[in-house]
Amino acid sequence: MSKSSKYKVGPAVPLMIVGIVFFMIGFGVGISGFLTPALRSAFNLTTGQSYLVTAAIFSAFVIFGRPTGWVIKKIGYRKAMMVAFFIMALGMWLFVPSSKAVSFPLFLVALFVGGIGNTVLQGAVNPYITIIGPENTAAVRMSLMGIMNKMAWWMAPLFLGLFIDLADVKVNDIIMPFYIVTGIMVILGIFVYFAPLPEVKAEGEDEDEAAESSYAAGKTSVLQFPHLLMGVFALFVYVGIETLPMASIIDFAKATFGDVPNLQNYSKFVTIGLVAGYIFGVIAIPRFVSQQKALIAFTILGIGSSLLLIYLPAQYAFYALLFASFSNSLMWPAIWPLAMKDLGKFTKAGASLLVMAIVGGAVVPLLFGTIVDAVKTTEVAVVANYQTAYWVMVPCYLFILYFAASGHKIRTKKP
Repeated sequence: MSKSSKYKVGPAVPLMIVGIVFFMIGFGVGISGFLTPALRSAFNLTTGQSYLVTAAIFSAFVIFGRPTGWVIKKIGYRKAMMVAFFIMALGMWLFVPSSKAVSFPLFLVALFVGGIGNTVLQGAVNPYITIIGPENTAAVRMSLMGIMNKMAWWMAPLFLGLFIDLADVKVNDIIMPFYIVTGIMVILGIFVYFAPLPEVKAEGEDEDEAAESSYAAGKTSVLQFPHLLMGVFALFVYVGIETLPMASIIDFAKATFGDVPNLQNYSKFVTIGLVAGYIFGVIAIPRFVSQQKALIAFTILGIGSSLLLIYLPAQYAFYALLFASFSNSLMWPAIWPLAMKDLGKFTKAGASLLVMAIVGGAVVPLLFGTIVDAVKTTEVAVVANYQTAYWVMVPCYLFILYFAASGHKIRTKKP
């Protein structure tokens, strides 16, 4: 259960407002994704140097994950969302002088600043949507937000296409669209500040009301919650295996089908799989299955998809990435509420640790690429090299399965 203050509104209004927030998170990710080829071309980056782009974004989650919890505790979820949009606006605006100066270090600064804003936004909006309603439907609300997030991935290139040639992106072309996006972020920050969003709190979150029977009672540190720490690692490996199909599908398609036209269109399989899973979550949870059992089932499906991806002939194995993405869809919505359960006054600090786990989206794909480079015997990686590297997904799924089936229950076991 959660409690709220200041605003007395039904659940539909906050859900719609937070849906807009999730949409903008996805929109920002979609726009940043199209920057990478432009930067690689403009600055003649090597493959290793191109990882600095990802590192600049994800390092913000590690550095500012914990401070985010302190900020949210001081000013609340709604004001934290406002601050996050203003920081993201600054990051978007910094792309303009970066483009004019054609400065790669300044681009990295802009990406890092945008990453700070994204860190604060993720730290505020994810626990907010988890505790705004009943605990057993948290995965449904997160699935709805996931649909909004992935819709924005599709709309980002449509927006950019109004201003630039997506087939030949040049650094100077991005000035006008990023001025516009900066303005949108500022407007959204002001909108969120005045929006009727109730300032919700998890049960026992106020320090003076943690009952003796509460699991959080008597604890002095957020690190004293083993189910949370396991949830952080589960989310770390999950974000990694969710990002991996999107990061690798074009290269795997090229190795499988050759240099066919419009290779980038294969990336739609990842989005289709994720959205289909979100829709399933909205329909089935908790009407037909609990969010915990859904997480177990989808994790088992993920293990099976990984093995198909590894062992099937290439032309069939490729489509296992769609099933892997479908499997991944309900993991974020289900891991969050299981990891956040019974944190009481440590709810915001726990959310900041979970936000730090997003760095897995940089680490696991990097490990995948390292394995590909280690096993290949030719200059260009072949299908078998990618299939060997996809083994990295299996232990990730196995840990998530353990967390879903048993690990999160450790808080209920007597010492």
